[in-house]
Amino acid sequence: MKFPQLAGTLVLGFAAISLFANCNSDGKSGGVGKMFSSDSTKKKTDSTVNVMKPVDPKLYDSLVRKLANGDTTGRWPVKNQPVPLAGAILPFKRIVVYYGNLHSKKMGALGEYAPKEMWQRLNAEVKRWEKADPSTPVQPGLHYIAAVASGTPGRDNKYINRMANSQIDSVLKIAKMQPNTIVFLDLQVALSTIKAELPHIEKYLQLPYVHLGIDPEFSMKDGSLPGKRIGTYDAADINYVTGYLADLVKKYNLPPKVFVLHRFTKKMVTNASNIKLRPEVQVVMHMDGWGEPDLKIGTYRHFIQGEPVQFTGFKLFYKNDLKKEPKRLMTPEELLKLTPKPIYIQYQ
Repeated sequence: MKFPQLAGTLVLGFAAISLFANCNSDGKSGGVGKMFSSDSTKKKTDSTVNVMKPVDPKLYDSLVRKLANGDTTGRWPVKNQPVPLAGAILPFKRIVVYYGNLHSKKMGALGEYAPKEMWQRLNAEVKRWEKADPSTPVQPGLHYIAAVASGTPGRDNKYINRMANSQIDSVLKIAKMQPNTIVFLDLQVALSTIKAELPHIEKYLQLPYVHLGIDPEFSMKDGSLPGKRIGTYDAADINYVTGYLADLVKKYNLPPKVFVLHRFTKKMVTNASNIKLRPEVQVVMHMDGWGEPDLKIGTYRHFIQGEPVQFTGFKLFYKNDLKKEPKRLMTPEELLKLTPKPIYIQYQ
């Protein structure tokens, strides 16, 4: 990886951390969430729930082979992966999301724009993907940073700012502006651990349309302050999370959870070959680096294509991808030429 991309990532981390330096770390802050009433405990069927259709194993196999896009290395599609439970989104639909936080206009399109304008912009991206790949329906989603690495220690000295439930409820309300939208809650654990942080959002993960993302960049196992260097997760951490999600799926009779892991360096995910796949969870290894198209493709090839897990994702940055020549976003048509084809697309 080129050093400018790594340095740029650290700058982004510092920006996010300084932004939240004065926020509470106990998840009790107010703000945007006051716009909406709380409905986080509802688990009844509503317009955001995908239909629980049983998975046809032959169709599933044919679609993952299609995603492999003519791979000749033997890595793709991933061998011996389980057929998912009923209601699985992948690979039957391509997920296209906006990422961000309601507190900040600098952390992503979700938060930069008012809800109606945000939806207009996201729907335009959805149409581009539908045109580029008419054979794959698009599943729109919102990817919300529910725990943000902080520049101050907070009351628990973990340098983490957990978003208040009212904030998360706001995102669920925004999602319901458009039927059948899914939501991802993303965790930057800082000096905490993923085991300690999952219970804070468990009641949301019990909802059938809420899924999970975790960011190794801000998992500071060596005790470094977040933003100073790139963090890491091991396969053992990831297997804990998939087990946790699988238990929720079985307990509450949910469709499989989509589980997104951000990655743009090798050390962000160690022992990736030991990640255990489960029918209750669909794992997406998501290329999270920014830069010019050639750099992004190289990052994808080395750290996503080269270490297969299950499904792949690709992030596009509206601002940071334009900093160097040719100063443009990669198109859906270009991304569909990658091996394998990404089935999760995130815009920041």
